[in-house]
Amino acid sequence: MNLIPEIEASHDEIQALRRTIHAHPELRYEEVGTAKLVAENLERWGITVHRGLGKTGIVGVLKRGSGSRSIGLRADMDALPIQETNSFGHKSTHPGRMHACGHDGHTAMLLGAAKYLAQHGKFDGTVVFIFQPAEEGGAGAKAMIDDGLFTRFPVDAVFGIHNWPGFPAGHFGVTEGPIMASSNEFRITIRGVGSHAALPHNGRDPVFSAVQVANALQGIITRNKKPLDTAVLSITQIHAGDAVNVVPDHAWLGGTVRTFTVETLDLIETRMRKIAEATASAYDCEAEVYFHRNYPPTINDPAQTKFAAEVMAEVVGEENVDCSVEPTMGAEDFSFMLLEKPSCYAFLGNGDGAHRDHGHGEGPCMLHNASYDFNDTLLSVGSSYWVRLAERFLAR
Repeated sequence: MNLIPEIEASHDEIQALRRTIHAHPELRYEEVGTAKLVAENLERWGITVHRGLGKTGIVGVLKRGSGSRSIGLRADMDALPIQETNSFGHKSTHPGRMHACGHDGHTAMLLGAAKYLAQHGKFDGTVVFIFQPAEEGGAGAKAMIDDGLFTRFPVDAVFGIHNWPGFPAGHFGVTEGPIMASSNEFRITIRGVGSHAALPHNGRDPVFSAVQVANALQGIITRNKKPLDTAVLSITQIHAGDAVNVVPDHAWLGGTVRTFTVETLDLIETRMRKIAEATASAYDCEAEVYFHRNYPPTINDPAQTKFAAEVMAEVVGEENVDCSVEPTMGAEDFSFMLLEKPSCYAFLGNGDGAHRDHGHGEGPCMLHNASYDFNDTLLSVGSSYWVRLAERFLAR
């Protein structure tokens, strides 16, 4: 690996910041303490700080020379509502809250890069450090954009990374085009007429109708969309009734839809509405469909992806960069930034969990798991990548 010596020398300091953040997790739009820690360190290193974008977001601006080009580097800060099962020294001190997705590590890696660039960076232009709130279901990226992120700080491109458990530690994975799916949720309410369970002919059974709707929806995936257009439609909830001898007057089912393209998503939503309404009508019931689009698909810009992959290879070696990594049906609100600017989002391997300190939980070191912990050996890797990315993008 070709890591930056000064960044490696700062490892203990950046690790201490990471573990402080891990021990004090804050949920979406509550990242007050984390934002304060980020802002104070950026200011300590001479970086101009802007607070309060997207409620609790922080933007640091570092300008050198007279160049007009600008690059955005983004890290997320929020934690999850999970009770941590680890017992090591930097475990969560806030019951029911935990950094189970590695956002503490993402924040620390960007802080490490910010320190180096402020003290040693060689570039001509502007680096915009974006510390984002509320990635976990709160669309913090969109909130920052709506607050004027890219009008106040008009970057030419923006980049993001996420640690990836199960992928070899220190290896990068990236791909042109879709790398993460859209995230969408639905709820279909079926309204009928309740009756005694022994006399179902006196009513119109919404439970029976809901079951038929559930079966019919899978036909969208197998018969309506093209087989090569990847999509998932998962029904995760069905609720109805309170007594075994009563047919209720309504039932509902809900779940999630994931796609890599907006066109496929449009098709699925349209077909869901038609199938639900027509199927319910066939059994003399009525259907009401709620469909909410949370995050769009994360689709990497080809040119910026090629550029980022070159920098990755410079930092960790070409053999440690997978430029055709398999996309995931998980979702990421960095996708909103991709809608605004040419961008690249990549994965950084977090390993298999062997790095965890003594006292870790019995579960796997996977994202959104109560025994997860970020791999601190990645701190210098991620920081070095951010620095080389900025310096090459803003080369004199």
